[in-house]
Amino acid sequence: MRKYTNIKKSEWPRLCRRPKLQTDTLDNLVNEVFESIKASGDILLKAYTLRFDKVDLNEIVVNAEEWQSGIEKVPEALKTAISRAKRNIEIFHKAQQSAGFSVETEAGVTCWQESRPIEKVGIYIPGGTAPLFSTVLMLAVPAKIAGCEEVVLCTPPDSKGMISPAILYAARLTGVDKIIKAGGIQAIAALTYGTESVPKVYKIFGPGNQYVTAAKQKAQTEGVAIDLPAGPSELLVLADDSANPAFVASDLLSQAEHGADSQVVCVSNSFEFLEAVNDEIEKQIILLSRKYIARESLKNARFLFSANKEETIGFINEYAPEHLIIAAKEEAFYLSNLKNAGSVFLGNYSPECAGDYISGTNHTLPTNGYARNYGSLSLDDFTKKISFQRISAAGMQSLGESIEIMAKAEGLEAHARAATLRLNALKE
Repeated sequence: MRKYTNIKKSEWPRLCRRPKLQTDTLDNLVNEVFESIKASGDILLKAYTLRFDKVDLNEIVVNAEEWQSGIEKVPEALKTAISRAKRNIEIFHKAQQSAGFSVETEAGVTCWQESRPIEKVGIYIPGGTAPLFSTVLMLAVPAKIAGCEEVVLCTPPDSKGMISPAILYAARLTGVDKIIKAGGIQAIAALTYGTESVPKVYKIFGPGNQYVTAAKQKAQTEGVAIDLPAGPSELLVLADDSANPAFVASDLLSQAEHGADSQVVCVSNSFEFLEAVNDEIEKQIILLSRKYIARESLKNARFLFSANKEETIGFINEYAPEHLIIAAKEEAFYLSNLKNAGSVFLGNYSPECAGDYISGTNHTLPTNGYARNYGSLSLDDFTKKISFQRISAAGMQSLGESIEIMAKAEGLEAHARAATLRLNALKE
């Protein structure tokens, strides 16, 4: 890991830089795949799965027999853990439900707001070397609580063309309607346009690598909404000598093992503590089955020293981490001055992995600094807010003249006339 002394503000842009692919190359690939899927549907969806995932599929949709067969392979202990996580996630997201509100802005003018579910949603579940069945819970649970009518799941198949049994179990448990064997750019394109087998959806949810993130941003230009920019995983740990170096090292490694393009950052006011964490990383990394991925990721890591707490929280707000762990004596100060983070974990016994799986909060979070303007995924993301109003005759008599004045000032005569006709009718 790289070490820096005294994080000066002039260094923040460089220290906040995330690993990236060549944008031009990525954009060109996304455009190619989208245009092909739009024109040819399932045929090209299968072709791109063969090209990118090296799997030749006969069928894109998971059928009932395959679904049930996969579920039967899930160990009972894992089923119990998944069910427990689902319960906690449900509790947290049901608490976000709102009945809306109604207000009389003035006599005879009543305005109110109600939530309506988004009818058709697509959820993207990363697969490959680490099938994220936990993400099924994070997306399908709030979708069903919100009342979404159709939930379509896309996830890449393994080398044998199969879907992870744990993903199949989580999908059945949460009420997913359809599972598509497709990942990456081609999956997002299929959800955007629809194919013979894949329904077109109105909003796409789910994290992914830089290819998936770029594809979701392309989908937005095609009239399909997305949840948030959720790309390669990242974690910032703020710790002092009250923290446990072994705990901090394990948290950093837990994010580093996600992928080579993940990034972890550790900030401390103690050089000795940073050295202890470094030592622990070397001890622990050799025990990991994904140690080669973790080591590649650590090339993007930052080890930062700062003795100034104002400077520290300033840097954290500028970096705007997806995940933030605070294990420091000055916790109250950092919390009161924190502005930007996706999800926050406090104290020595709040590992980031608890939020990934089972505590109840959502692990779909903004990355790459987008925590400056996005929050963590919530129930509201699966609904749209519709505003209503009812104006009585007396209310129109009260508002009408002001409407006329404002409309004429903007040069919109038809707007003014719509009010004038009603005022005249009320005078008769």
